[in-house]
Amino acid sequence: MRLDKYLADMQIGTRSQVKKLIQKGFVQVNDEIIKKIDFKVNEDDIVVVDGMRVDYVSYEYYLLNKPAGFICATQDNRYPSVLELIPYVRKDIAIVGRLDVDTQGALLITNDGQLNHKLLSLKHHVDKKYYVEVDSVLPENAKEIFSQPMEFSDFTSQPALYEDIDDTSCFITIQEGKYHQVKRMFEQIGCTVTFLNRVQFGNLTIDGLEVGEYRELTEEEIQQLYEY
Repeated sequence: MRLDKYLADMQIGTRSQVKKLIQKGFVQVNDEIIKKIDFKVNEDDIVVVDGMRVDYVSYEYYLLNKPAGFICATQDNRYPSVLELIPYVRKDIAIVGRLDVDTQGALLITNDGQLNHKLLSLKHHVDKKYYVEVDSVLPENAKEIFSQPMEFSDFTSQPALYEDIDDTSCFITIQEGKYHQVKRMFEQIGCTVTFLNRVQFGNLTIDGLEVGEYRELTEEEIQQLYEY
């Protein structure tokens, strides 16, 4: 890989900015000052820019406990993007699926396009578990209703796993993640969702993460996601 591309990928600057850094002697590769912008480097080379080591990261994987009020898009005129909460390195970082702006909880962010595609494909059966609060008493037969496919104008949902907590709150686990799906499912049983929190995505839980916090995934967690 060219040295200027290596540094640009790692957000040291634009191509033109990193070229100037290289030409002015601010960049070392394996303890040698390099002034050629097309110098070839490998990911395991030791690259230092103005005294700071810059390691190359091919893929990044983050779990964010998304707060309400943030949108799952790169930019929006009304709401801040969830990407503003993570000082990511790669420019090609992307959000895996979406949560509504007023929904909080587990959100995977990565630049691994293959994994992103796999996790969003229904055939891989990735569970998404939500904590739900509603504005009225949940019907006694809610578990039975949700255990059957539900018909909507644009799709038919797979059977969902319903876990009762009390009269107005529960857990529900789905596999699709269609637009407003959980809210629409509860509308069909006469309840309006007042609070929605995705507590688990696949094997990832938000345990130990405060709202707005994020962490990098472990190698084991990444492997478990690929097993879907």
